[in-house]
Amino acid sequence: MPKEYAIIDLFAGPGGLGEGFSRAGRADDARMKIHLSVEMDDHAVQTLRLRAFLRSFDTFPQEYYNALNGRADFPDWANLYPANWAHAEQEVRQRVLGGAGVFEELAAELDQAREVHAGNTILIGGPPCQAYSLAGRSRNKGKADYVLEKDDRHYLYREYVRILDRLNPAAFVMENVKGMLSSRVDGGGIFSRVLDDLEAAGDGYRLFPLAQPIPADGNRADARDFLIRAEDHGVPQARHRVIILGIRSDIAEGVAPDGPILGNKQPPVSVDEAIAGMWQLRSGLSRKDTTDDWKQAVRLQAAAIAEADAVDENVRAIARLIAAANDLPHLRTSAWKGDISSMSGHLQEWFSDTRLRVTLQHETRGHIPDDLGRYMFSAAFARCFGRAPKLMEFPEILQPAHKNRDSGDFADRFRTQVAKRPSTTVTSHISKDGHYFIHPDPKQCRSLTVREAARLQTFPDNYWFCGPRTKQYHQVGNAVPPYLAYQIANAVRQLLP
Repeated sequence: MPKEYAIIDLFAGPGGLGEGFSRAGRADDARMKIHLSVEMDDHAVQTLRLRAFLRSFDTFPQEYYNALNGRADFPDWANLYPANWAHAEQEVRQRVLGGAGVFEELAAELDQAREVHAGNTILIGGPPCQAYSLAGRSRNKGKADYVLEKDDRHYLYREYVRILDRLNPAAFVMENVKGMLSSRVDGGGIFSRVLDDLEAAGDGYRLFPLAQPIPADGNRADARDFLIRAEDHGVPQARHRVIILGIRSDIAEGVAPDGPILGNKQPPVSVDEAIAGMWQLRSGLSRKDTTDDWKQAVRLQAAAIAEADAVDENVRAIARLIAAANDLPHLRTSAWKGDISSMSGHLQEWFSDTRLRVTLQHETRGHIPDDLGRYMFSAAFARCFGRAPKLMEFPEILQPAHKNRDSGDFADRFRTQVAKRPSTTVTSHISKDGHYFIHPDPKQCRSLTVREAARLQTFPDNYWFCGPRTKQYHQVGNAVPPYLAYQIANAVRQLLP
């Protein structure tokens, strides 16, 4: 009988890592279950708690599908299934890691998990990345009173290490942004300190890269070897993240994989394939949002692009077709379930749920008419040239009236996700506006919906994100792709006894 491992998920977000590990843990030869998830955000906690409740059943309860398929509110789960809901509330804790008294509160829980499972635990999670990300560092430079060394977010990884030290799990997986590799504090690189602290925690850990061969000399891998390109592992997104696998020293002595732990690269998955079967939708209008008004605005923008100076003739041709089209999209939201048979088999299996008869959270934003033209031009340009245009390549009629538009800081301001390639990195910025996440179809003139973004992040189609739409986007952008987490979980479990 294989050992069962308890998973502790820190800084859990909406549960991307946890979903992958949970799904891998349902296999007879894997046996891993989430014991505790810790997250601070209200809406992410609601999402986590709902998912924990659903996973407490062998199969999701029919009432869940009744609500989704009937577009109705969820029932009172605590009243309907009190024991299962109590389990979910116990599993998911809303806490601010690093806050006063939080570690002391969780310590007893960590001790119990370690003792009950005889040390067979796995710690996963990613400390918040704003202080390490390139975008975050750029924003911080613009703050007059910003002092790098006083930004506590640089040191939140230490809370992860502190819990690692207390739990002393068989293995851990820590995820963070690529910018951690180059981030510097107090005159030194932060990443080497992170690795040193992780190695020294508990009874000591050996650190392994997942996507590169392990050094034959037994030395620690180079820093950049810990970088994983999600698009190399079946994720339809160019998401490059630092992911560190640590295995406790007493177990690591027998770990000698032949080649990269995650195995060989997989063929890239395109945006088109990832959002296959999603119904065409029109965007909204910020004002006077009717279908006729939207179509009129689209035709006017298309006609202007077709007549504009310095526009490629191929782009003009697309604009002329849109200006004359009778089949412009008319829906802003679609619950109809689409056909995903064109997807690769592994993605079909991953996304599909035969009990789900609708597409969840597939509703568009509203945009101003000028942005409809910008989105249309960007998508038409990307269709013709296989890349999104830079801002300087937009015709003058579509240039935004920003004082700093010529600074170069906003060159990628209106970025289409190219249909035949993996998307760019889905980030939490998608919650602010859709300018960097434009749909590849020029006729739809819109940004991606929550569900389309969730597909690029590889959340299963039955995954429900709680909260208003802005918060749903934020959760999706902050997550680890569950399909990547699933592969990591399978690989980690095979290395453990």
